[in-house]
Amino acid sequence: MSAAYDRAAELHALDATFSGVRGLVASGVTHVPRIFHLPGHHQQPPHDPIHHSSQETPAAPSSKYVPVIDIGARDRASVVAAVGRAAAEWGFFQVTGHGVPLESMAAAVGAVRGFHEAGGGEGSDKARLYSREPARAVKYHCNFDLYQSPVANWRDTLYLRMAPDPPDAGDLPETCRNTLFEYAQQVKNLGNTLFELLSEALGLKQSYLTDIECNQGQIILCHYYPPCPQPELAIGTSRHSDSGFLTVLLQDEIGGLQILHEDQWVDVTPTPGAFIVNIGDLLQLISNDRFRSVEHRVVAKNAAPRVSIACFFSTHFHPASTRMYGPIKELLSDENPPLYRETLVRDYIKHYYSIGLDAKTAISNFRI
Repeated sequence: MSAAYDRAAELHALDATFSGVRGLVASGVTHVPRIFHLPGHHQQPPHDPIHHSSQETPAAPSSKYVPVIDIGARDRASVVAAVGRAAAEWGFFQVTGHGVPLESMAAAVGAVRGFHEAGGGEGSDKARLYSREPARAVKYHCNFDLYQSPVANWRDTLYLRMAPDPPDAGDLPETCRNTLFEYAQQVKNLGNTLFELLSEALGLKQSYLTDIECNQGQIILCHYYPPCPQPELAIGTSRHSDSGFLTVLLQDEIGGLQILHEDQWVDVTPTPGAFIVNIGDLLQLISNDRFRSVEHRVVAKNAAPRVSIACFFSTHFHPASTRMYGPIKELLSDENPPLYRETLVRDYIKHYYSIGLDAKTAISNFRI
């Protein structure tokens, strides 16, 4: 490493702009700053994995397709079976027939795009909201793990903690306030429906997962991925699995999301009107590996900005919670003993965040 390169100073300099990656692009950068360079980038084709050990070298993207499920179909038993198969075999699926109006979906994407493409710097909404303070319900930043991860991601984020304690309306940017409050309620309803289907797929009563409060917390991350002038050098989001119980994602038409399936990266092709659903680490843990939390990433692109809105369902947002989570007892037997120890959700999340986005490593520390 060159003696002239001071990574910490460059990270702090980026933070000090209050404008994130979008600010870099707006300023006219034509080369990706070194803090964003992937390790070994000079050897790395665009679709190779981020890590280069022999155990972590999947092939190029596969021609396989993530399952698409119409959860509004009349044959509920078939829907439950399809959701169960997808959660077990893929850890990811897309859903249509979900009941969320297309207008609400389009309005949410438009509102998020408008926030991120507005100017930054002193006196702006971005500067007012720019923070890494864990307790803040509404904040804007460039990489939540900017100072922990080995490589900065080509991504900015508006963070909203919407449940169980919704933020004051005035905390949200005025330009997207009403749209995102409405969207959050729509997606919360969809989450409840998905937890019912997943409960039934485990052979449990329909309300089981909501009865144990898997849906209690709701965080919405509004991501913006600016066009990258050298996409082969950078990554939009490093490979990782999600920490919570369930994630419901809305993405625009640009694409770039890939999941690791059978040791191959599979593109999650944008499907108009569909949401992407994926299992989180905690749902894998309580299902005792019946459902799978799967690594995924977002590749950098130079075609156009990418917008995605990820809704994470968990319970760790309430620090007073003392509920312990471990493998569901109704799923255990002599032939199927518990694979994980019980944990407070906040302890799992604390461990997850201490690592940063780093493949799927957090859950292994909770195995028996």
